[in-house]
Amino acid sequence: MREGGRHDHSHSGRLRRDADRQGRRLGEADDEPFHQYVVLEELSSDRQLAIAIGHAEAFSLAARLGGITWPRPMTYQFAAALVQALGGRVRQVRIERVVEDTYIATVEVEGPPGVQLVDARPSDALNLAALVQAPILAAPEVLQEAEARRAGDSPTAARLRRALAAPPMTVGTVGTKGI
Repeated sequence: MREGGRHDHSHSGRLRRDADRQGRRLGEADDEPFHQYVVLEELSSDRQLAIAIGHAEAFSLAARLGGITWPRPMTYQFAAALVQALGGRVRQVRIERVVEDTYIATVEVEGPPGVQLVDARPSDALNLAALVQAPILAAPEVLQEAEARRAGDSPTAARLRRALAAPPMTVGTVGTKGI
């Protein structure tokens, strides 16, 4: 946990968390592994940010956005309950920079000791934000980097463009009707 304090994020793009845009699924190609993406859209424009995440994190996010609840707390429910039990609340999630092709996120938590900034993987931070309905912000440089990554003919650029065009991943429950 890093000590808090305020940073100027007035130029950050606030991103929409729509259930039909969050958990995107990208199918498997012959020469590449299966990828899961979170696709975030900027509120004030049509810019998008596609972030590759793990299968478990994608499932958790899709389940949350799909309204599925569990009888016992899962990892992100547990983390949110811990923050609340300690007198805190998640104020916002920020996707702040890219380091070696990896997005870096920060969760801003407000509690008795003041505002604290917690380093996080974007997939974990986004799952927590979806759970507690905290705003998601992205630095302008991150959105510019995302646009640049999709340009060109590289396999990565093509995969990111397909992620934006893929249908959303949905998670549902199977009924036991008739049993």
